[in-house]
Amino acid sequence: MTVAVNRFPHLLALAASLLTATALAGSANAQDEGLVVYNAQHESLGREWINAFTKETGIKVTMRQGSDMQFANQIIQEGDASPADVFLTENSPAMTLVDGAGLFAPVEKETLDQVPEQYRPADGMWTGIAARTTVFAYDKTKLSEDKLPKSLLDLADPAWKGRWGAAPAGADFQAIVASLLQLKGEDATKAWLKGLKDNATTYKGNSVAMKAVNSGEVEGAVIYHYYWFGDQAKTGENSKNVGLHYFKNQDPGAFVSVSGGGILKSTQHVKEAQAFLKFITGKAGQAILKDGTSYEYAVGKDAPSNDKLVPLADLNAPKVEASTLDSKKVVELMTAAGLI
Repeated sequence: MTVAVNRFPHLLALAASLLTATALAGSANAQDEGLVVYNAQHESLGREWINAFTKETGIKVTMRQGSDMQFANQIIQEGDASPADVFLTENSPAMTLVDGAGLFAPVEKETLDQVPEQYRPADGMWTGIAARTTVFAYDKTKLSEDKLPKSLLDLADPAWKGRWGAAPAGADFQAIVASLLQLKGEDATKAWLKGLKDNATTYKGNSVAMKAVNSGEVEGAVIYHYYWFGDQAKTGENSKNVGLHYFKNQDPGAFVSVSGGGILKSTQHVKEAQAFLKFITGKAGQAILKDGTSYEYAVGKDAPSNDKLVPLADLNAPKVEASTLDSKKVVELMTAAGLI
């Protein structure tokens, strides 16, 4: 038997009411999240920035934690439907990937002007928010300063076989390889990666590599500087035997990696997103880098970094265009070398 739906108007009204309530609840839940930040920076630093921003502005922020390339690929997959308003990274290749997909909105000039040109791309679609430098962490009980490698490239020499370590699978290390590719070209990068494969012990993460140096498992490891400073600020138990060697001399091993911040073009919270990026690159946000426990470098104009760090100007880093570091090519080369 066929029943005419217009005989049950109360049921239709009820269904419509339920659908409306569900939609409103979903909308309310989305609104309750406030500004959504995909944070690939250290969770503690992201939380410090967010808490300080909310305290100053009253704007609610929801932080979702992940890694550089995980979020970059997720944003590209989500496209215009991404729930993220802001994306923060540890290294710039992930920013370049999203920028290349055309998914960033321009950063306001006032915000860009807070960061020197060398720490942001020329297109103004994202900006530097912090920085870290490559170092060779070495066992002070086994290596004197005159025995340290003069260049990152030296580590490919057979003389270093079995003596050093790295964490090649991580975004941190892949950014270092990307800078090498930009500075020295594909052939030199392939040769160095072969040396890495032949000579180095691989670890899961920079902190694990540093612990291996400290325990005497290897004589040195290529890591970022802040792992050592962070451990020293706690108990120092994982770094007591470790010293830091800064390559300087514009060597590829003196690479300074720029952490980035960008606003998604699809955001429905443009004003709030721009305000957040302006805050973390401004005086208050950069002061969190100076006074906090991240031990990353401040990159804001005239913004001092933590007093314990070697000043950025003294690192004599090579000139690298952060916005063109090629993560796709790096993955291709490292895969071919059997490293990832």
